[in-house]
Amino acid sequence: MVLELAGNAAGDNKKNRIVPRHIQLAVKNDKELSKLLGSVTIVSGGVLPNIHQTLLPKKVGKGKGDIDSASQEF
Repeated sequence: MVLELAGNAAGDNKKNRIVPRHIQLAVKNDKELSKLLGSVTIVSGGVLPNIHQTLLPKKVGKGKGDIDSASQEF
């Protein structure tokens, strides 16, 4: 099961060889494996890519009048 998921992770990254990073991604993205191996450290596994919601830029709607607002007046 772990090797199948790691192979899928490697295939998603267009790689032919499974490295510890792919095993880490496979374990952390599977609910049951993550619970089983939650306290295990995989050497060279890295971390899951994640950006906290509060750090993302807020989406602001722009109207037609906002196009010229970027110009500077002298």
